[in-house]
Amino acid sequence: MGTDTVRERPADDIAERRREQRGWYFYDWACSVYSTSVLTVFLGPYLTSVAKAAADADGFVHPLGVPLRAGSFFAYAVSASVIVAIVVMPLAGAAADRTGRKKPLLAAAAYLGAAATAAMFFLDGDRYLLGGLLLVVANASLAVSMALYNSYLPQIAPPEERDAVSSRGWAFGYASGALVLLANLVLYSAHDSFGVSEGTAVRICLASAGVWWGAFTLIPLARLRDRRTAPAAGPSVHGWRQLAATVRDMRRQPLTLAFLLAYLIYNDGIQTVISQASVYGSEELGLGQSTLIVAVLLVQVLAVAGALGMGRLARAFGAKRTILGSLVAWTLILGAGYFLPAGAPAWFFVLAAGIGLVLGGSQALSRSLFSHLVPPGKEAEYFSAYEMSDRGMSWLGPLLFGLTYQLTGSYRDAILSLVAFFALGFVLLARVPVRRAVRDAGNPVPARI
Repeated sequence: MGTDTVRERPADDIAERRREQRGWYFYDWACSVYSTSVLTVFLGPYLTSVAKAAADADGFVHPLGVPLRAGSFFAYAVSASVIVAIVVMPLAGAAADRTGRKKPLLAAAAYLGAAATAAMFFLDGDRYLLGGLLLVVANASLAVSMALYNSYLPQIAPPEERDAVSSRGWAFGYASGALVLLANLVLYSAHDSFGVSEGTAVRICLASAGVWWGAFTLIPLARLRDRRTAPAAGPSVHGWRQLAATVRDMRRQPLTLAFLLAYLIYNDGIQTVISQASVYGSEELGLGQSTLIVAVLLVQVLAVAGALGMGRLARAFGAKRTILGSLVAWTLILGAGYFLPAGAPAWFFVLAAGIGLVLGGSQALSRSLFSHLVPPGKEAEYFSAYEMSDRGMSWLGPLLFGLTYQLTGSYRDAILSLVAFFALGFVLLARVPVRRAVRDAGNPVPARI
C-alpha cells in the first residue's frame, strides 16, 4: 500500500504541475488584450483627441500648471507610468520573495490595472487628466503584475520544459490579443450599425479590455499556488534601499547581468520596430489606417505560430542559438523594410507576417532563458529587474529612430538604423557562456540551452 502511494506521487506531481502551467498561461491570455487593443491601437489617438479638446488656443494643456502640447500628452503619460513601475516593481518582487506570497500581490496588481482600464469608459469630453491618471495606473500595474507572473516560470516548469511553457504563454497572449482586437475592429468599423458614435465605440473597446483582463485573471489565481520560503537573511529593507540591494545582489551574478544587458539592447530594437512600424507605414509608405490595423492583427495571429514554432526549434538547437537566429531574422526584416515600395499594402503585409513569426518566439525564449539564470528564491526580485530592463530602457530605440529621421529626413534611414540594436544584441548574447551562467546561479544545467 505504501509502495503504491510512492509510485503514484510522481504522476500526481506532474498532473499538479500541468494544472498550474495551464492556469499560468491564462494570465497572458487575460492581460495581453490591454497591450494590443488599448496601448497599441486605440488609447494613443483617442487620449490625444481628448487632450486637444481641452487645449487652449495655442494647443497647450496645463496639468498641474505645467504647459504641455496636447499632442505630447499621451507620450508623457506613458513615460510617467514607466517611472512609477520602475519604483514599484523591485519592492513588489522583494516582498513576494521574502514572504512567498506572490498570488495576493499578483491579484492586487492585476485588478488595479483592470479596474483602471475598465474606467477608461468614462474618458470623454475634455477629461484628459483622468485619461492620463488611468493610463499611469494601468501601465504600471501591468508591469508589476508581469514581473510577478514571469517569476512563477522557474517554479512551475523544470528546466527542460521552460522553453515550451514560456512559448505557450506568449502564444496564449497573442491569440487573445488577436481575438479581442478583431471584435473591437468590428465594433469600431461598424459603430453606426450598432447605434453608437465612434467615440463611444472606442470607449467600449477600452473598457472591454479591462473587463476581459479582470475576468480571466480568476483562472491563474485559482490554479497557481504560493511557495512558502525561509525568511531572507539579514534585515528587511524597503523603498529605494531595496532597489539598491537588488542591484548589489545582481552584481554578484555577472553573467546574468551580461545576458540582461544583451536582452535590454535587442529587446529595445524589437519594441521600437513594433511602436514605429505604423509611423513608417503611414508617413513613408502612404498606407491608410485600415491597412495598418489589419497589419497589427496579422502580427498578432502569426505571433502565435511563431512563438510555438520557435519553442520547438529551441528543443532541437537550444534557446540561445534560436534567439541568435531570430536576431538575424530581425535584421533581414529591417533590410527588407528599407526597400518596401510606397503605396503597396501587400508588401507591407508580408513585412508584418515576418515580424509576427519572429516576435513571439524572441520574447518567449528570452524569458525562459533568463529563468535559468535566476538564483533560487529570488525569482520575483530578478524578474522585476528583467521587466525593468524591458520597460525602463525602451526610450533608446525611439530616440535613435527620431534622431536619424531628424538628421536625414528619411523614415527609411530611420528604420534601417535599428539594425544596430540587433547587431549589438547578437554580439553581446553570443559572448554569454549560458551553461556557466546557469551553474553560477545555482541551477541545474539543461541538456539543451
